[in-house]
Amino acid sequence: MRHSPARLFITFTFIGLSGFGGVLPWARRTLVEQKQWLSSQEFNALLGVCQLVPGPNIVNLAVCVGERFGGVRGAFAAVGGLMLAPMTVVILLALLYDHFGEFERVQGILRGISSVGVGLIAATGFKMLKDELGYPPMLIVIAISIVIATIYQLALGWVVAITLPLALLVAWRKAR
Repeated sequence: MRHSPARLFITFTFIGLSGFGGVLPWARRTLVEQKQWLSSQEFNALLGVCQLVPGPNIVNLAVCVGERFGGVRGAFAAVGGLMLAPMTVVILLALLYDHFGEFERVQGILRGISSVGVGLIAATGFKMLKDELGYPPMLIVIAISIVIATIYQLALGWVVAITLPLALLVAWRKAR
């Protein structure tokens, strides 16, 4: 199925404007649950690839989805939609913060917003985890990744380098 660059731009503009501190939960909701352009498994696999390449995961995801549904023009449209409006909002917020950032109430509002962001990211993680519960060996890879990232506090590159061979083996066996 193909989509026009305009449709991709508008879709990713709404995704970009939906989240403060991270739009990944909104991207998943829009692309998987609302528009059903991707299955849950396709989204997880695509996000996994996007995490392995340099750059912000959500921008990489916009490139991949845009290219898949609209070619090169679709990729540019999706990234443009994702970035243009939020960049404008961030610039305006930065100007406001420059003038009012030292006030205690403003600091309290920002702490509240960050809590919401953590909750949204956790909810997306649980939705993605639900897809993997059907194949228990993949839970071992998830558990190892969590332990390496949290207890040993290794950077993402090291977590991927350590867990990728096991993840590929488990995925290969699952595909058979």
